[in-house]
Amino acid sequence: MPDATEIARDAIARHGTAPVQLLAVLHEIQRRYHGIPRAAMEVVARAFGRSVAEVEGVIGFYSFLHERPHGEYAISFSDCPVDRFLGQDELIERLCRQLGVAPGQVRDDGRVSVETTSCTGLCDQGPALLVNGRAIPALDPGRIDTIAGLIEQRRPLEQWPGAWFRVEHGIRHPGPLLEAPEQPGKALELALELGPAGVLERIERSGLRGRGGAGYPTALKWRYCREAPGEHHVVCNADEGEPGTFKDRELLRLRTGDLVEGMTLAAFVTGAREGFLYLRAEYGFLAAELEQHIAERRSAGLLGHTILGREGFDFDLHLVTGAGAYVCGEESALLNSIEGRRGTPRNRPPYPVTAGLWGRPTVVNNVESYIAACRIVLQGAEWFTRHGTERSRGTKLLSISGDCARPGIYELPFGTPVGEVLELCDAGEPVGVQVGGPSGTFIAPPEFARRIAYEDLSTGGAFMVFGPDRDPVAIAAQFSHFFAHESCGFCTPCRVGTALQQRLMERICGGRGTVADLQELEQLAGLMRQASHCGLGHTAANPVSDTLARYPEYYQARLQGAALQPQPGRPPADSRKEVARDA
Repeated sequence: MPDATEIARDAIARHGTAPVQLLAVLHEIQRRYHGIPRAAMEVVARAFGRSVAEVEGVIGFYSFLHERPHGEYAISFSDCPVDRFLGQDELIERLCRQLGVAPGQVRDDGRVSVETTSCTGLCDQGPALLVNGRAIPALDPGRIDTIAGLIEQRRPLEQWPGAWFRVEHGIRHPGPLLEAPEQPGKALELALELGPAGVLERIERSGLRGRGGAGYPTALKWRYCREAPGEHHVVCNADEGEPGTFKDRELLRLRTGDLVEGMTLAAFVTGAREGFLYLRAEYGFLAAELEQHIAERRSAGLLGHTILGREGFDFDLHLVTGAGAYVCGEESALLNSIEGRRGTPRNRPPYPVTAGLWGRPTVVNNVESYIAACRIVLQGAEWFTRHGTERSRGTKLLSISGDCARPGIYELPFGTPVGEVLELCDAGEPVGVQVGGPSGTFIAPPEFARRIAYEDLSTGGAFMVFGPDRDPVAIAAQFSHFFAHESCGFCTPCRVGTALQQRLMERICGGRGTVADLQELEQLAGLMRQASHCGLGHTAANPVSDTLARYPEYYQARLQGAALQPQPGRPPADSRKEVARDA
């Protein structure tokens, strides 16, 4: 293996020492050395003007970076409940048995390591894994056996069957946003005719709200940034880390042009000259295609200096790949990550529109929001407002997975009832639906008339279906493990609260729970919602609170020591991943 310091120097020479390049440098060191040893940290620290402790802190924050070397073949299985429903646990055990490695460990010869990650963004095509960052969906025992053999033969990934790495687009029900053909540069040409104020007015009339779930008016965000003094930036949040969400995976592949054009429109309105597309680590296999598309737009005069020949219209875009941190979906944490720091959420106010990247006014929207903005400029506000409700205009892309015959991506008008969504995906009679991922809302059959809308069930896109043989308590326990694992540890209410919640849920699932445990769970929920630093802590108790309110008989059965019998395919309540942070 090459010397770690040589690898570090080479990575720095390739990427440079701007703060935004720190994650890229660390990724390259790890890819080539399978870890980031202290000697490499020292080289990086000197080059970036940081202390070794700072660099070590960044590495320790992200789950995809590590000091201790992982395997030459680093395998990560999805730990999302949907993948576990499909038999992923048995596949992990099968692979580990054949390779002679324990889950979460590196084999003695350094050849392979096997672990889990919260969600690979392939819930519609699971069970799935990542091997050295490349996705392999649709796993089965036969494929697992072949993977084990290829690893033992030390065959490079380029010699593995190419069909394994094919991720299907998964679009089941396209709507106006997905059906409209891309028209490179046309929205920008219209923008030059309308002027910044005209573009802003069109977005405002459309009623477009952010598609991440919070629903902040897009035009208002762009206007506040435009009016703030100083140099401006535009950022795309493509870090859809919510388990059960995968729509951006396809938007990034199929609507790249509309995405980049939407970001360029935001730059035109705000006067920003530089933008960043922050890609979640699990989608690293899309990075090369995205870089190529960005380069092609530069060559076509749609990015860079003097866009479309307009003097002073300058905007360039850079891709930043994250390193595995759910909390970086929060916009201020994402900004810290772009700046080459730990992705800890900031205190707010100030908000990014006035003090974002490096303290400068910054627009942050997600992938779907920028694409919608592009289409609105092209097709008009009235085209957009023909769909949806008074308070929720347009359509919403849903990532539907779980116990249904037709998982995939559905574009539906806001206001669509949950029951209608279940009919479309052929879900039968589920015990419940998790709308919005673990941080969203778990609803029961009597609520299936509720609607997907900001005024009712707001969602960033996840829609997880749980069939009649699933146990809501076990599902809530898995989600409590997820939050304990993903807490950044910055604030005590979240760090301690999520760990305690996980332990209490494990007690209840193990038949050792008491009524006092249920009372403590309710008290913890209130504490985390009121006192946590950011949205992760505010929502970490949602799955437990929702299931306690809607399925008390399931909890009562556990307390009585008569837990419901596991059904085929039901995931175990206990977790294979590391113990929660020390409370």
